[in-house]
Amino acid sequence: MNHEITIKRLEELQPEIIQQLNTLIIDVVADGASIGFLSPLAAEEAEAYWRGVLAPGVLLWVAQEGDSIVGTVQLHPESKPNSPHRAEIAKLMVHPEHRRKGIARMLMETAEQAAVAGGRTLLVLDTREGDPSNLLYQSRGFVEVGKIPDYVINSDGEMSATVIYYKHQ
Repeated sequence: MNHEITIKRLEELQPEIIQQLNTLIIDVVADGASIGFLSPLAAEEAEAYWRGVLAPGVLLWVAQEGDSIVGTVQLHPESKPNSPHRAEIAKLMVHPEHRRKGIARMLMETAEQAAVAGGRTLLVLDTREGDPSNLLYQSRGFVEVGKIPDYVINSDGEMSATVIYYKHQ
């Protein structure tokens, strides 16, 4: 049964939420996403990640279809005194079975709006070269700064570049 997609900010992580986030990240990594982990991602490693994600200042949103978490994104506002205008978009992910529904776009819109509301006028992010996310970021007005070759190792041992983007709001 299809439900409407809703975006919700999480300020604490209950055990049932962590379980859903574990499933999400494990499945996204298994599908080839380059979000800092290699496949197969162990449940213990996923859980340790989620338990530490809500560091001071980090904003975390989930996309839900009904009661199921199907995507997530983070906003990391910079805390350095010379950077109160800057934030990083991180760990945008949508479950492989729920892609092509506009969920990533909804998550990005939410993070970008929160950044503006928090006085953040410069957003930065990076993503693996060749990933579909590059098209999304470009369509949202992010500008490519450049590429760093051999930045990440894929599950098959192959090296890939990362693409750095920014956006003024």
